[in-house]
Amino acid sequence: QVQLVESGGGLVQAGGSLTLSCAASGIIFSANVMGWYRQAPGKARELVATMAYGGSANYANSVKGRFTISRDNAKNRVSLRMNSLKPEDTAVYYCNYRRLISNHDYWGQGTQVTVSS
Repeated sequence: QVQLVESGGGLVQAGGSLTLSCAASGIIFSANVMGWYRQAPGKARELVATMAYGGSANYANSVKGRFTISRDNAKNRVSLRMNSLKPEDTAVYYCNYRRLISNHDYWGQGTQVTVSS
């Protein structure tokens, strides 16, 4: 089992910045991908950014150049630095841990990010 605890959401004006953090605990294997997904009201959950244990990153086109994902494998943490935020970035952001050996996903409880115009 893996538990994920997120922090760092909040309310920010358009053009502002926020950093989300997620700490994983439990049985952690190196064969994993950690990252962030988001879900806006009335919309499906979508990928924001992910990073493999080895450091390769993947971003949604809508956030490329504005968001940066990073991880600290020693501390089992993943962070998302969000710059130049737009109202359309408003959503609940979920931390995700994918165990590659089983392709099983674990999710955090979600943290609200609201960007005002």
